[in-house]
Amino acid sequence: MPLVEITYAPHVPETTLRELGAFLPHLVPPAVECPEEPYDGDLRPGDVDLRFRPPGPLGPLDRGGLDVVIEVRSKWFESRAADRQDRVDRLHESLRAGTALRDFGVCLTLPVAAWSQGE
Repeated sequence: MPLVEITYAPHVPETTLRELGAFLPHLVPPAVECPEEPYDGDLRPGDVDLRFRPPGPLGPLDRGGLDVVIEVRSKWFESRAADRQDRVDRLHESLRAGTALRDFGVCLTLPVAAWSQGE
């Protein structure tokens, strides 16, 4: 299951964040699909976990300059890692084409991890 953290500037409209919340669950699974974790196109609970984060309690100390930063974390597999730049570039382009976002970045991290989920 990819974990997606969306950090956004205070001036980003709620409508934009809601748009991302509706759009990202359909873009992320194909972006991280691999032979070890194929995606069948049927989005189910647990397939993507979105977490929206405003600047922290020390917001004035947060630095970055982009309106939105989207970090996608998905379990490391060699097949995913081999073309990770292409994957994140395609995800960025899909977001640019399908949303009003213009000043944003996307980071794909592939940590060595394990996942377990009950039924």
